Amino acid sequence: MTSATLTIDIRAVVQNWHALDSLSDGETGAVVKADGYGLGAGIVGRALATAGARSFFVATAGEGQSLRHTLGQGPDIYVFSGHMEGDLEAIRDGHLIPLLNSVDQMLRHVEALPGHPFGIQLDTGMNRLGMEPSEWFAVRDIAFAQRPALIMSHLACADEPDHPMNAHQLEAFRSMTDGLDEVPRSLAATGGTLLGQAYHFDMTRPGVGLYGGLPFVDARPVVTLDLPIIQVREVTAGEPVGYGNSWIAPRDSHIATVSGGYADGLIRAMGAGATLFAGDTPCPVVGRVSMDLITADVTDLGQMPDSLQLMGRHQSVDTIADAAGTIGYEILTSLGARYDRVYDT
Repeated sequence: MTSATLTIDIRAVVQNWHALDSLSDGETGAVVKADGYGLGAGIVGRALATAGARSFFVATAGEGQSLRHTLGQGPDIYVFSGHMEGDLEAIRDGHLIPLLNSVDQMLRHVEALPGHPFGIQLDTGMNRLGMEPSEWFAVRDIAFAQRPALIMSHLACADEPDHPMNAHQLEAFRSMTDGLDEVPRSLAATGGTLLGQAYHFDMTRPGVGLYGGLPFVDARPVVTLDLPIIQVREVTAGEPVGYGNSWIAPRDSHIATVSGGYADGLIRAMGAGATLFAGDTPCPVVGRVSMDLITADVTDLGQMPDSLQLMGRHQSVDTIADAAGTIGYEILTSLGARYDRVYDT
C-alpha cells in the first residue's frame, strides 16, 4: 500500500476527556473545531457524547451544522465566531448557540432569531474575539435579561502557568462577570484547566489536550503515523540526496524513501530535525521533505521493515512540531486527506 497509515485512538481521546473532567467540579465540554483538530469531528464527537460530554465548541456555524447532523438533538453546540452575516439558517436549523462577539452581532442575532439561545464572548486582554469591557458594560444588563446560555473568555498564555497574563485575565473576567450568578461562565480551555480551580468556573472546554497535545503532559497519545517504504537505495560516500543536494552522505549508506510529505501535512520545515523509527531504532531524516516523499538513513538497520513510524510510541505530535519550529496544533490540523485512516475504538 502506497498510502501512509494514520491510526487514531478514539479510546485515548475519551480517556483524556475523562482525565481533564476529573480536574474540575463543573461541566467539561469539548472543542472539536477544525474537524476535531484534523482527526474527525463526527467520530470524536459521537465518542465524547457517549462518554458524557454535553457541550461542544466549533469555530464556525458550518462546522456546527455538520456536527449537529452527526450528534442529533440534545448536546449544546457553541460557535466561537458568533452570528456572522449569512449564518441565520445554519444557526436556526442546527440549533446552534452563537457566542456573540460584539454589539453588532447581538443586534443581528436578537433581530433575526428572537428567543433563540446565545452566549457571550468577552475580551479580557487577548484582543482577538469578544466584547471589550466598555462595550460589554454598555449592554450587560440587556444581555443578562435575555439569559445567555454561557459567558466565556479565552486565556492567551495558559500554556505558561507562571505568566502574569493569566492572573490579569482572571481578574478581568471576574470584574466583567461577577454578580451574574445565574449564567454559567467559562474561562479555561486545556491550559486553563491545568491552572487550577480558580480558572474553572462553571465549565471547562478542553481542546488540544483531548487529542494528546501539550500542555496536557499526562495525555494518552492519540495519533500513530506509519509511512510505507517505497524504495531503498545504496548511496556511496559523497553522493547527495534530495532537492538542492542539501544532504551529502558521509559514508556508504542505505537510504529509504517513504510515502509522505508536505502535501500530507508533514511540513517541509521539520527537515533533517525529524526522525523516523523502525521499531525502537531511530532513522534520521536526511535531505529535504518534499511534497510526497521523505528520505531517511536506514544504514544501521539489520532487517528492512515495510514502513517507518513518524508519530507513535517514540515521538509525539509535539516532538514533530518542535523539529519544524511550530506547535502540535498545526501538525494535527494539517494532517492530510491521503492517509489510510484507521480508527481504534
